[in-house]
Amino acid sequence: MARLLIVDDEIHMRNILAANLRQDGHFVVDAAGVIDAKDALSQGEYDVIVTDHKMPDGTGIDVLKIAMEDDTTTSVIFLTAVGSIELAVESMRAGAFDFLLKPFLPEVLRATVSRAAEHTRLLRENSRLKDAMTRLEGSSEIIGISSAIKHVREEIAKVAPTNATALITGETGTGKELVARAIHKCSPRANHSFMAVNCAALSESLLESELFGHERGAFTGADRAREGLFEAAHQGTLFLDEIAELSLPAQAKLLRVLTDGQVTRLGSTRPRKVDVRVIAATHRDLWTRTREHLFREDLYYRVVVFPIAIPPLRDRKEDLPDLCEHFLRLIEKELKVPKRRLTVAALNLLSAYGFPGNVRELRNLLERACIVSEGDEILPEALPPNLQSVLLSGANLSQGARGDEWLSTVPESIDLRGFLNSVERRLLLRTLAETGGAQAEAARRLGLSRSDLGYKLAKHEIKVAAE
Repeated sequence: MARLLIVDDEIHMRNILAANLRQDGHFVVDAAGVIDAKDALSQGEYDVIVTDHKMPDGTGIDVLKIAMEDDTTTSVIFLTAVGSIELAVESMRAGAFDFLLKPFLPEVLRATVSRAAEHTRLLRENSRLKDAMTRLEGSSEIIGISSAIKHVREEIAKVAPTNATALITGETGTGKELVARAIHKCSPRANHSFMAVNCAALSESLLESELFGHERGAFTGADRAREGLFEAAHQGTLFLDEIAELSLPAQAKLLRVLTDGQVTRLGSTRPRKVDVRVIAATHRDLWTRTREHLFREDLYYRVVVFPIAIPPLRDRKEDLPDLCEHFLRLIEKELKVPKRRLTVAALNLLSAYGFPGNVRELRNLLERACIVSEGDEILPEALPPNLQSVLLSGANLSQGARGDEWLSTVPESIDLRGFLNSVERRLLLRTLAETGGAQAEAARRLGLSRSDLGYKLAKHEIKVAAE
């Protein structure tokens, strides 16, 4: 069933057309001319328009142009009692789907409308697929195969087409701004500005001036008027990083912008209308800040409309190979260094590390490794010395801890199975790093058979190059 609009100045013809087309289960609306058709099109979407060519208030070409302004996928069929090659060419060039001469057989009309409805359906399905692909491509820089990062990409695809305010949470260095940019890139605002500001990097007065702008003389040194980021980001996106650090006065002004879309420059009383999509981010627990009266509760609910949590790198170690490859390609281009690749031993060493600085720290480690490496391979020795020392001190339960002293560092409530699995995995990775990936030697050091070692490597999804 399709939604049809019949446009003809003769009521008798409209009734005949409607009666025939309703036999196929179509929903039919009729209009007495161009003006009526414009009103009908403004109130809803139609799959097919069947229109007479000559009418007192215009032509079928006028109806087609009005329809194309709102939806280029709508199929338009022309009806006319006076046929000519010129008229047929004109209508088809304008974008008509087909052209029928009066009188016509009802079967021909119904078949033509059926084909037109299918044509519209295919065009719209193709458009939806293109939009979906655009959203997926827009988040292509969110690297990884883990279920956690796949979920992040899915969340980006959901929220990007909307105007909803998004709150991105995660530890420092997890890539919150990258996610914000992906949302903007996949949104209808992609052709407009993406502005970003770190709320923790500026003093209260400077931040308010940066966000809302100021008039000349608003404060010492304000020798000229200046628009703020909200005005600069009009019709685009404003990314507020570390929003939890906003002062309470700045929070009140931000709340007003989110509520009524108006900003007032410092030193002015005249509000300015802005159309800005806000994306916020923080590494803090914003609800805790609210309970501590450091963040306004009404603003909290405005900001947390669509939350997206970015997992720390230590919780998605399976993404390390893809992330390393991605960063190595970028570093090669940006630093003009020869192409490098990670050895298995170096990758295993990275896999055993906790990455308190997350993805940002990984990028920095690889950048240093590319600079200090001489060949085309990055060996464990190219990674910072403190990396290996941290691993050894953190995993060396047999030598570094005497008796049960290390138990004092374990929380009272703990997932024992998860803890033991974590320790086992770190010991496996450390031993493989020390043996350069030699499984036979690693098994000997750990007191395991080769088959037991193989089982544990598979259990922890640790990949080692064939010996």
